[in-house]
Parts: sequence; structure tokens; C-alpha cells
Amino acid sequence: MSIVVLGLSITSSWGNGHATTYRALVKALADRGHDVLFLEADRPWYAAHRDLAEPPFCRTALYRDLEDLRDRFAREVRDADLVIVGSFVPDGVEVGDWAIRTARGVTAFYDIDTPVTLAKLERGDVEYLSPDLIPRYDIYLSFTGGPTLGRLERQFGSPMARALYCSVDPERYYPEPGADCARWDLGYLGTYSPDRQPTVDRLLVEPARAWAEGSFVVAGPQYPDSIGWPGNVRRVDHLPPDEHRAFYNAQRFTLNVTRADMIAAGWSPSVRLFEAAACGTPIISDWWPGLDGLFEPGTEIIIAADAGTVLDTLRSMSDDHRQAIGERARSRILANHTAAHRAAELEMFVAEARADVSTA
Repeated sequence: MSIVVLGLSITSSWGNGHATTYRALVKALADRGHDVLFLEADRPWYAAHRDLAEPPFCRTALYRDLEDLRDRFAREVRDADLVIVGSFVPDGVEVGDWAIRTARGVTAFYDIDTPVTLAKLERGDVEYLSPDLIPRYDIYLSFTGGPTLGRLERQFGSPMARALYCSVDPERYYPEPGADCARWDLGYLGTYSPDRQPTVDRLLVEPARAWAEGSFVVAGPQYPDSIGWPGNVRRVDHLPPDEHRAFYNAQRFTLNVTRADMIAAGWSPSVRLFEAAACGTPIISDWWPGLDGLFEPGTEIIIAADAGTVLDTLRSMSDDHRQAIGERARSRILANHTAAHRAAELEMFVAEARADVSTA
């Protein structure tokens, strides 16, 4: 297929989780023979932090504004077999309306932030998607599965809502032989979010304060200076994707923390879950509905609600037990959640949408 993706960013991972998702998926699509053009609004905060300015697996172009997009890329959008518009794209409602009117092929909205999107719509916030656009997209690709898919079809009129979870590229994320996993006892990777921080405090900061001999790390931008980190917690402001594998391999355990909207919706795995698991790093996570459909609690992932559970895990679990959990989680990811799996699922959804159109 010829595919055009209008996404938040593929060239910069600074302050967003979209870039790593797009990179893995687009690379997998290219590996399967598809031609992908990625169109990205040129924004100064990404321009200052481009860690993959020219992805080798797709054509990439930056546009200034909606007028520039229309003037330069109408032909590509019109002739593409598939046009995808992503969540949080600047002027997303206008971009989506134009893409739907222009495209002759299948159109899809790729929501990497489904619970956030639906919460915004409930408040009347149409920053990048409006209720009237949803029925006009042929497919609603959602980072959230479970009951949310039925809601998108029943309440919002999507003709076809399908889960397209995040994924991982196993060529980039894997256990590194000889890696010093004892560098940190527990680490966390994520941009600061006010609704996540209380859980980070409970499951990482509190254990760090209680266990002075332990070593901890928090990586990610936008954390306020007002946070009082214990002395045994190292802060890394920004960790580019090229350093994620080494980061996970340097931890005995890694922490996953989920945003409140995604906990409420359930069935909303973070890309960090898949990256860490692919590296064979055991994961300690908060709980949300649907998590046990991705990993088996206790044998492939550790669920923790309080600092005591985290401390007991860090200080008491044997290395053999710890490594076995990481290995089982990695096997699960390689069997079900690589970028190649997602690319194949996307092909299936597009074929389904085409069949629906031909029989309508």
C-alpha cells in the first residue's frame, strides 16, 4: 500500500510517546513492503530536540501550517491507499476534515491517547478531534481496547473501531549480554504528569526514602523543581530512544505507572511496558483492568499498590525468580506485541474496511 501518516511527531521523542510508537510501526510497515510518507507539523520544541530527523524507513516531510499542508501534499493524500491522522496533531480537526474530503483511499484516526481523547470530548474540548469527525473516518484505531471500542461505535458512531496497541521493535529492544543490571534497583521512564506523580511517589520515591542502600532512577522531562527527590534517586531530564535499551538493561526492576484516564478506561498498555519486557527487565506496575490479558500477574509482571510491596520485591526476590519473570514477559511480547504484529493487524483492518465499502 501507499500510506500517508499525519502524526504528532516521528522526528522527535522529546516530551511525547508518539514518536517511538510511530517509528516502530512505520518501520514494520516498510519491512512488509509498504511505502509510507509521514507528515509532521514543524514545531520549535521538536525542532530543538530532533533525535531522528530523517527516519531511514519512510519519507518524512515537515509542514508549516494547514495551508502549507494543503498546498504541498494534496496529491499524496488523494492518491494514497491509506491515510492516517493521529491524535494531538496540531489543528487536528481541520487536518482531519481536509484529509477525509481529499483522500480516495481508506481513512483512519489513530488515537494514541484514547482515554484522554474521550475525556476531552466529554468536556466539549475538540483540540484535535470532534464528535462529528468520528463517523467520517473509515476506521478508529485505538490505543485502548476492551469496552471502549464498543463505546466508540455506539456512542460516537465510528463505523469500525479496532484496537491497535503500541508495540516494540525487537531489533532495538533486547537483553544486552553482560549488562550491569545492578546499576539501579528500580527505575522509571516517563514524562512528568500530575496525575501519575502520586503513584511515582508511592511506588518509587517512598521506597527510596525507606531504603537508603537502594539505587533508583527517574528519567523524563518536565518534572518541576519543587519535587524533593531523595539522594539515592538519580534524575535524567531526557533519555532519547537510542538509550532506552541500555537504560532498561541497567535496572533490576523497572516501574510502570499509568495515567488516571487510562486506568479508568482499562485495556490501555503503555509502550514502556513492551519496551521493558522486550529487554527482559522485570516490571513492577500499578493495576488496571485488562492488564492480566497482556501479562500474567505474579509470573510475568509484578503488581504493586504500595511501597511495602515494592520494597519486599526489591529486597527479597531471588535473582533466579527475578530473571524468570523477565524472561517470561519477553516471550509474551515476542509472541504477540511486536511492531510486525501491529503492521499485520493494520493490514487486516484496512482489508476489512475496504470489504465493508465494497458491499455497502
